[in-house]
This record gives sequence, C-alpha cells and structure tokens, in this order.
Amino acid sequence: MNSDLNQYLEPAALVVGLDAGGTRTRALLADARDGRPRGEGTAGPGNALTVPVPELTDHLTEAIGRAVPESLRGRVAAVAGGFAGAARSPADEPGRVRARAALATALGRLGIAPRSVETYSDIETAFAGAPGHPADGLALVAGTGAVAARIAGRDLVATSGGDGWLLGDDGGGFWIGRAAVRAALRAADGRGRATVLAAMVGGALELPGDVLPREGYGDESDLRWTAAQRAAYRAQLLPAVMDRAPTHLAAYAPLVSRAAEEKDGVAEEILREAADALVGMVAALAPLEGEPLVVTGGLLAPEGPLLTSLSERMARLGLVIAPVVDGCDGAVALAREALD
Repeated sequence: MNSDLNQYLEPAALVVGLDAGGTRTRALLADARDGRPRGEGTAGPGNALTVPVPELTDHLTEAIGRAVPESLRGRVAAVAGGFAGAARSPADEPGRVRARAALATALGRLGIAPRSVETYSDIETAFAGAPGHPADGLALVAGTGAVAARIAGRDLVATSGGDGWLLGDDGGGFWIGRAAVRAALRAADGRGRATVLAAMVGGALELPGDVLPREGYGDESDLRWTAAQRAAYRAQLLPAVMDRAPTHLAAYAPLVSRAAEEKDGVAEEILREAADALVGMVAALAPLEGEPLVVTGGLLAPEGPLLTSLSERMARLGLVIAPVVDGCDGAVALAREALD
C-alpha cells in the first residue's frame, strides 16, 4: 500500500480477508495500514458452487463474526474474499454471483458496511499472498479439490483441472479419499491387492470389528481375511458410504497418508498417482523455467503428503515452489489494495 493512501485512511481502519474453500471458511481481520492481523474466525465449507447460498451465507456470517468483534465492525473499510468455485470474471459467472450474494447478506447481518467488497477465486487470493507478492506466474491449489492456474497481472487467465468432485479434481482430497474406499472394496472382493486401508476405512465408517481384517493385514501380509468376513464387510461398508454426502469421501484422504507411512504399497501408489495428476495440471499450462509456482491447500502444506513429491517433480520443470498456508493473507493484501 503506498504512503499517499495512509493520510486518507482513518487511523484505525480495518480490512477483512476471506479464504472460502471446500472444507472450511476462514476470515482474517487486519489493520488497513500495515496488514497486521487483529482477529480470526473459521466456519464450515465455502465453495460457491457446491454449498447452497443460504448455507454459504451462514458460514460467512459465522467466520466473519468470529473474526470481527462487534465493537470493531464499524471500522471495516474493505473486504476481499477468495472462493473455491468462483471466478473473478465474467461478472455473471455463477460462482461469483453466488459468492457476492452470500457475502453481501452476511455483511448486512453483521452490520458491516465497508467501502469496498470484492470477490475473487481462491486461486487468485492464494497467489496474492505469496512471498514478494508476484503479479505473474502459476498457482496450484490441492485441498478437497485440485486446480492449477496461470496468473497474469494478478488476474486468472487460464486454468487446468478444477472440474469438481464429480468430473475431475484429480489428485485432490476427494479423489484420494475415494481411492481409499475403492481400494478397500477391491481388496474385499478379490479384484485388488491386500491393503491396510481396508481396516482403516472400515474403522472410520464404524463397521463391526468382527468383519474387519485382522491387525497386520496388508500388502505384504499372509494373514487371512475370510470370504464370509469380506462379504459382510462389503454389505455394511457400501450403505455406510451411501448414507453420507459424496463429498464426505474427502475425509478419508488422511487414511492414505497414514497407510503410506506404514509402507502400504496400495496407499503409496495412490499418492504417486495423485502427485502425477497435479503435475499434469501444471504442465498443461506450459510453465516457463524459473517462474514461481504458488502452492496451497492441505495436501501441499509444509507437512502435507504431496509437497515433497511434487517439489521433486517441479524441480525438473525448473519451477520455484512458494508454499502459502491459504488465501487469507492474499485476500487481506487485495483488500488493502482496493483502498488505494
């Protein structure tokens, strides 16, 4: 933010940055002058295409309300939000329309009337939060979903992947969680290799212990899992999965990481395929050697299961990886810029 702006801002003006993703919505309250954090709040999912507008509105209200105490709400000068499932343009893009409507209603409920309210894709806000605040380069988001994008002049100009849980998002948390359940079912009916994921998935779905494979059953185990147990396992696992929303499958992605840590070959293969899918998304955007690749999302966090593997592959393409926690810092930066 340039120094000329400071003389026009109220001494205590504040901004709010939002990161609304497939798993959670996070709001960050910050000082408009220097970006110093002042408060934080979280709530449920914020994907602008998959979360119904009334529910999205509730989540935004909850997150912002937790971040901004009632006594400070009159001092919020700008709000910027990055939404999964939304794009910056065109103005009538469905995700953006839904995000703007939900955000406007949420702010109204809280009595917040900023001078500027802007919505972006979660990719754009994540990119804006990278070290050095680059204006051009690539971004990769791998959380519940997965998408890669090219950014030019801070605007999203091309994407690869990000087609949602039903049609795409290969390599994302939903894709990995679904692969875990598929691997368990295939181990049970004889089409797939033995894997510790069978016991892990069954346990997560609270199946009876007498139908689960014995402890130690896995890729290199000779422990038996009887035909009767397998049949009962499948008969109970399928209804347990169907009773939940399809996107709940993303909750089983961490099981694959745990199984891979135990050197389970099936889990290791799932993570390799996930990393390959993410690399394919980036490669489709014709990366240039030396340009930044901003990565974010739970799968690419510092301790995330795919960051090391992805970094090794990206190094071969000559890309410099810049991890960011989420899009909140970038949203705050964009909110502050809107006051310039």
